[in-house]
Amino acid sequence: MIKSSHTYSHLIIRDCGIAGYGQILSLQLELLAARQADAIPNTILLVEHPSVITLGARKTENKLLADASTLHDKDVELITIGRGGGTTAHNPGQLVIYPIVKLKSLKLDVTEFVRQLEQVGLELLDSLGVVAHRQKGLPGLWVGRDKIASVGVQIKKWVTMHGIAINIQNDLSLFDWIVPCGLEGVKMTSATQQTGKTYLMAEVKAAASRLCERFLTEIPQ
Repeated sequence: MIKSSHTYSHLIIRDCGIAGYGQILSLQLELLAARQADAIPNTILLVEHPSVITLGARKTENKLLADASTLHDKDVELITIGRGGGTTAHNPGQLVIYPIVKLKSLKLDVTEFVRQLEQVGLELLDSLGVVAHRQKGLPGLWVGRDKIASVGVQIKKWVTMHGIAINIQNDLSLFDWIVPCGLEGVKMTSATQQTGKTYLMAEVKAAASRLCERFLTEIPQ
């Protein structure tokens, strides 16, 4: 599952390639417990998932436009998880960044951490030729009125899990089956849709690693 791993000062970044959502969720929980016990440093997972739709903790924000049997027939997995936010979708060509970090070590509160995570996405997209922005009151990143990245985090004993999913060159038709993050009328976009370019995901992950190292590295006591 781990294609490569890079160790920076007080930070490990692991490229998990393309891996199943459940497999990576189990890995996150394992790392979460280890980070809570200070058995490992802050760790970030970079991954692409096979087609999957996830439902968040707030049932009112989970809005599907297809039933489970239809999704099964389309080879789309459906999983309920504990993170914030509503329904999201993942598939190859979308980069997902999962930080397993102790907020105290970054000297950040939850709101500031989410902004740092969004900043990683903003600068990554900028490097790909896409000018994205935040939208007040709505987590995630936007290009005009279209959404290009979704954010949903969960905090357990001040250690984070889940993270940000950034549409690079994934098939956006998967989002036709959901109301993204429970927001009616939202259209999803991607870097490829915005620029007409295709990208090497290895290069995208390398750029994401550098940004994570800059924004999410532990601050020495």
